Amino acid sequence: MALAEFFHVQSSEVALLRLEDNALLFLHPEHLRSTGAIPVPSSAVAAHTAMSKKAEIFNNFALIKHASIFEIIRPSDADIADQQAPLPIQKLMSVPIVGHGQSTALAVIQVSHKGAEPRFTRDFSREELHDLELVAQLLAAAPFLSHDRSTQHPKLRG
Repeated sequence: MALAEFFHVQSSEVALLRLEDNALLFLHPEHLRSTGAIPVPSSAVAAHTAMSKKAEIFNNFALIKHASIFEIIRPSDADIADQQAPLPIQKLMSVPIVGHGQSTALAVIQVSHKGAEPRFTRDFSREELHDLELVAQLLAAAPFLSHDRSTQHPKLRG
């Protein structure tokens, strides 16, 4: 929620994915936790971020060929009256979370702008990407991202 506020986006426009057993699993948004995993390696942007360990901005994300399956999944508690399809991601920042001295990423954090068309969403700036990289550095020390599953919060274990 703090990241959503900081970047002026909805909570559903922030994703946190943990690398586990050569796949990225959603930790947030919560409604995507049980929807499957993104294999690493694959052509998915999150997988590329984890493999390359490089932060990127995609202010033309809607034009990039990508699997949109996770974009169309609605939260299970979504209002039944709200029957319109979720808006697609138009702009995206994707940043790896790499622990100090680690050779592989622990996780990936993504912040997006969703909208009907790209012209209705603002571009991300280099400064915002830098801010997200700083957040990733702080999250790298978080126990829930550790590869040592014995130290993780009980709700996040297997």
